[in-house]
Amino acid sequence: MIKHIVFFGIADEFEGRSKAELCSKIKADLEELKGMIPELNHIEVGINHPEAPAGNFDLALYSEFDSMDALNIYQVHPEHQRVASFIGKVKVSRACVDYEL
Repeated sequence: MIKHIVFFGIADEFEGRSKAELCSKIKADLEELKGMIPELNHIEVGINHPEAPAGNFDLALYSEFDSMDALNIYQVHPEHQRVASFIGKVKVSRACVDYEL
């Protein structure tokens, strides 16, 4: 099993939307992928708690795949690309780890 963990820093504002609104949209869009991409076994998206330290990332993505091949299929899937395109417009930082369990 491959675990794919990504942390995002999100812009304070984009096209009139606040950081909180952007995080909520990204969370909803990513969670919708569960029913669309068969290779995606599990997904959780968390928004950083408002009382957490200011230096934390804003959003965390945790997902599981059977293999790196399955993860790679997910990465290029058109629905993932649609969500990733929006994230690319609003992210200010990103960190990722893919590991096998």
